[in-house]
Amino acid sequence: MSSGLAIVLFPVALGIVMLGLGLTLTIEDFRRVVTYPRAVLISLACQMVLLPAICLGLVLLADLPPELAVGMMLLAASPGGSTASLYSHLFRGNVALNVTLTAINSVLALFTLPLIVNSSIAGFIGSDTSIGLQFDKVLQVFAIVLIPVAVGMTVRGRFPAFAERIQRTVKIASVVVLVFVLTGAVIGIKDEIAETIGAVGVTVLLFNIASLLIGYAVPRLARVAHRESVASSFEIGLHNATLAITIGLSPTLLNSSEIALPSAIYGTLMFATAAVFGFITARRGRRTSEDLPA
Repeated sequence: MSSGLAIVLFPVALGIVMLGLGLTLTIEDFRRVVTYPRAVLISLACQMVLLPAICLGLVLLADLPPELAVGMMLLAASPGGSTASLYSHLFRGNVALNVTLTAINSVLALFTLPLIVNSSIAGFIGSDTSIGLQFDKVLQVFAIVLIPVAVGMTVRGRFPAFAERIQRTVKIASVVVLVFVLTGAVIGIKDEIAETIGAVGVTVLLFNIASLLIGYAVPRLARVAHRESVASSFEIGLHNATLAITIGLSPTLLNSSEIALPSAIYGTLMFATAAVFGFITARRGRRTSEDLPA
């Protein structure tokens, strides 16, 4: 499967993921989110300020080529994706918080992503190439996130027994489809990945691990509860690699396979690192007999 076909199919895969998550949610889940303002504010601060700064430090330390450096900053500027909600669901995080954070991040990214990427292009490449505020892409993210969730929640509200029966099937299908589509995207640029994996692979891995750790540790230090910290870790640690790959490869945007490479590598690594991190936090959660309120 070509990378272009994978990019076309990815919204479908993410829609299936969000439908499955919607089957597990109720209105009450979202009402409880407003009782966690600390978790929301801390997660957004980490996502928007702390991670780009850490990514810049890693890029400078690794002395990456200009296009790869821009690709790393594009990845850091990308909001959390729907995969974060899936992992939060699998490892007992607050999924409603993930959905809310993804929606907020998508709006904020309308302004922060072009600012960070354009500054990175000017600083590392010195080109006049830039990306504008992509309103249509933000609307697409909202559609992918909110519409399937709303459909799933409606099904759960009207047919709770049916929703319970199909939850596991949809969850398994979500994982299979996501892995299949992302693998297709990576295969499409496998030659470029093979040529540059040594230069950028370690940097991508370190950034991924740092994102997951910061997403969990900073909220916990601020006395945010375990489930909300798990949600924050996946929201911050699992960037929307699909969006970054699309922006990097799109002929109307950056049109550079090199800029897209860090996100392609990240999108492959994050499934494994997030799973390991999820098991670790799940064990920690079971050992926690009394959690702190957010």
